Amino acid sequence: MFFRSRKNRHQEAASSAVEEPLPQTLEARSLESEGKLFEAIDLLTEANREDRDPQLEREARRIRHLAGIQLLENAPSDPSYPEPAAEVPARGEQSLCPEITPDQLSPELVRAAFLEAGCLLVRGLMDEEKALDLAADIDRSFEIRADLDEGQSDPDGYYDEMEPEPPFRIPEREWVEEGGGVLALDSPKMLFKMLDAFEKANLRGVIEQYMGEKPAISAQKCTLRKATPDVAGGWHQDGKFMGEDVRSLNVWLSLSRCGDIAPSMDIVPVRLEEFVEIGGEGTYLDFQISDQTATKAAGDIGVVRPIFNPGDALLFDHLFLHQTGSDPSMPNPRYAIESWFFGPSAYPQNYVPIAF
Repeated sequence: MFFRSRKNRHQEAASSAVEEPLPQTLEARSLESEGKLFEAIDLLTEANREDRDPQLEREARRIRHLAGIQLLENAPSDPSYPEPAAEVPARGEQSLCPEITPDQLSPELVRAAFLEAGCLLVRGLMDEEKALDLAADIDRSFEIRADLDEGQSDPDGYYDEMEPEPPFRIPEREWVEEGGGVLALDSPKMLFKMLDAFEKANLRGVIEQYMGEKPAISAQKCTLRKATPDVAGGWHQDGKFMGEDVRSLNVWLSLSRCGDIAPSMDIVPVRLEEFVEIGGEGTYLDFQISDQTATKAAGDIGVVRPIFNPGDALLFDHLFLHQTGSDPSMPNPRYAIESWFFGPSAYPQNYVPIAF
């Protein structure tokens, strides 16, 4: 089916509109011309923190993409993970995941937790009020996207599709929409809020040290999600469709209470060093894993459905076995942001890079 992007429709409706560049935008473009892309990102970030402006957010998004391409072009040849911490964080009583607070977060603890349980749960990575604010923004971005179907524009940047530099392309938008999501790249306002909050939580430094290289986000795998209770889960390991040899870290950030009153995740908090068998009873996608296989992989620990509060984050990599954990009796939808970070030295093919 031919899918014509909302961005193109919006451009056709408002092609005569010309935006006067802000002084900070012009300064950032000067830095860009000198190849100083990360300096330009920092400049735009600081300017937007002081006085939020959709133009600054769109410009920061554009330069982050160029910087992401630069990271792929200059990727190190042999990065290494850090030595794991000597002691693995204790598993939570309910989640059965290693759990820490944000002040404890370090690349060494991430590595130790991944090797022990395949994941690390950071309670309160984001302030609860900020998380709930982002959840409200997701609703707003959904509303704006629907408005654009009717030819309406969005001056505030809640939904503004970005076309990546050739040869990169994003053909997945329709599929993401059908799955209850919006690409964070297509909401410059929320992309800025999300990355700014991650930086303030020291995630940029932790992920870079964990990867052994500056990370790049995948535009197609950084998604704002609203999952309703009727959405069924499907067991999977993301490496089956992203690539088996990638260097990855996913930050799955809950923006609402979930696991009891809203869909959460069903997880296997066990380190898997390889991909489990796909297919079997009840599967319908070529990367999907059966309930029986997931239960077997979980072993004595068993399958777990953690309860998350707004601002809690689960970190894991491409080998982690999980699915959406939902029940039609749950009264509320779940809001979350899924953000996949990759080492440029082993970046998945055909994914659009965005620098952190």
